[in-house]
Formats: sequence, structure tokens, C-alpha cells
Amino acid sequence: MVGYEFVLSSGEKIPVVIATRRGLRNITLRPKTRPVREIHISKPWMTSNAVALRFLEQKRAWCERIYNNAPQKQSVRPGDVIEFLGRRVVLRHDPARRANDFILNDNGSALLIVGGGADMFERRVRDFIRTQFLDAVKQMIRTAPRELWPRRIAIRDTSSRWGSCSTSGTMSFSWRLAFAPMDVMRYVVMHELAHVVHMDHSPEFWKTVGQLYGFGVERAKRWLNVHGAELHKYF
Repeated sequence: MVGYEFVLSSGEKIPVVIATRRGLRNITLRPKTRPVREIHISKPWMTSNAVALRFLEQKRAWCERIYNNAPQKQSVRPGDVIEFLGRRVVLRHDPARRANDFILNDNGSALLIVGGGADMFERRVRDFIRTQFLDAVKQMIRTAPRELWPRRIAIRDTSSRWGSCSTSGTMSFSWRLAFAPMDVMRYVVMHELAHVVHMDHSPEFWKTVGQLYGFGVERAKRWLNVHGAELHKYF
């Protein structure tokens, strides 16, 4: 149900979506900043909307912090330089080309020449990054013991989870990690691989993460907690 608004201190009005879930025991909040700015509330069957909204107000400071820290979307245009998968990439547009052309330079930088119409420029850049991200994830997974490899890898665009591991053998990753440092991206991959052994966050799980990742786990984890919202600034 939509029909409520959460007014930030800045005056911005955030739509509030309330849904009733059978079997739910507690009220849960999920502030979304992409692709639209909304707050989703799930509540138990016998809980009124008024109670759910009062709970939201109790969490005002937390919600304000999320929306204040969420970056505003930045457009991607020809001539821009963006960083993904550890490279600084110059973007160019050549409407005469039908396909993209990715050129790696000796100094570690790169050039992405995007073909097609101007109206498809951003979409083609996004799709290229998603494809490159998937290839990078596969390469990282191959460095781990084979018995941990997933049956299937899925690429998502989630705002609340960077990765997940299902009991069916599917691992999902947010392609936004392409904009993070490579060691941070690798931390998430190893985190999900560790869930093949431990489907929890027990001390044994974190020990496995450390064994797979090596030195620097806490640093990568801390970076993601501090800078995670910045990974959603494009597209």
C-alpha cells in the first residue's frame, strides 16, 4: 500500500510502501535509494499502519542518514573518465560502430569506444561493465578450491545486499561492486564462497573467509560499510 510519505529534514518527501506479511513477527524497514527513493515497511498481520509508521519515526535518524549519504545519480557521457574493475576508463562514442571496442593501455588505463546511437550510450556502458564484472567474478572464484564453486552465478542490481548464496548452489552478486576496489570485490566473493561451508556468520564462518581471502579482511569489510553507498552513483 502506497499513500504515506516520510518527510526528511531537507523537506524531501519519500514515499512509504506498507505491506502485510503473514508469519512475520516484527516490523521491518527497507529504505531504498535506487532505482527510486522509497521506504518499504513489512508488518505482521495484526499490526496497524499507524503502529508501523510510529516505528518508522523512531528510526528517523537512521533513515535520514541513509538518504543523506546516498549519492545523487550521475549521468555518464562521452569524454567522461570512470573507474571500474581497478581501471580508469575513458569513454568515447562512435555512432558508426555497431559494437563496443575496449582498448587497454600499457599504463593500466583503458579506452571504451561505444557504438550505436547516442540514446543508447549509457545503457551500452552499463551492459559492458556488467559483462566485465561477471568475467572478473568467475576468475576470482577459480582461485578458490573447486568444491566451493557455485553451480550458477547470477548478477543482480540490489541496494541492500552485495552478495548471497542459496542452498541450491546459486551465488548472486551486485554488479555495483565493479566500482569498488578489487580487493573489496574479492572480499565479497570469498564471503559468499565461505557460505558453501557455513550458512551462517559464526566464528567458523569468519575463519573460513579469512583463509580464503588472506590478510586484510577487516579492511575490505570496513571499506564497504563506509563507502558502499557510493557504488550506486552511476546508472
